[in-house]
Amino acid sequence: MSGILDLLNSDLGKTIISGVAGQTNQPQNKTQDVLTMALPVLMKAMQRNASTPQGAEGLMGALSGKHDGSILDNLGGLFGGGVDEAVTNDGDKILGHILGGKRQGVEQVIGQKSGIDAGSVGNILKVAAPILMGMLGKQTRQNKVSSANGLGDLLGGLLGGNSAQQEQSFLESILDADGDGSVVDDVAGMVLGGSKKQGGLGGLLGGLFGK
Repeated sequence: MSGILDLLNSDLGKTIISGVAGQTNQPQNKTQDVLTMALPVLMKAMQRNASTPQGAEGLMGALSGKHDGSILDNLGGLFGGGVDEAVTNDGDKILGHILGGKRQGVEQVIGQKSGIDAGSVGNILKVAAPILMGMLGKQTRQNKVSSANGLGDLLGGLLGGNSAQQEQSFLESILDADGDGSVVDDVAGMVLGGSKKQGGLGGLLGGLFGK
């Protein structure tokens, strides 16, 4: 199964990046940087939420209903006339649900690392979140996932199941951001100097943001 970052590099991913960039008036390279950091963080947060029976049931319900993947069938229409406010409102709710009280800290960290303000990061994520849920919904259907365990395996697979401990701890650190600013330095140190390993999420993030 392709990982979430492989999906970003696909034709579909490029369409999404250029559409989100146009919608939020951000440069494509910055939008790609934000999504490259944010999507694994959102997936990791979903994986944590889905580790409880209640969380898994809620996510399964969303993926088999509203977020079944149909949003991906007409991305040209989605971005063509400007993204509908209903989509960004939905994205806002998704982010609130997935990240909870960590949301501000996560947006702050990603903003610092990508060189744009946290508000713009939030706007990018509000457009991207419903698309990410659509991708998950489609994968859930294609892989015939129907249980909490299956859902956990799917999310783990998209995150690159056997990813190194350091990459996991990087994602956990961002998710444990409490908005006080200090975590930014810790995460910056981890991404810029912490990962000597090339390849994988750590290498990718280090490569993109370590120069």
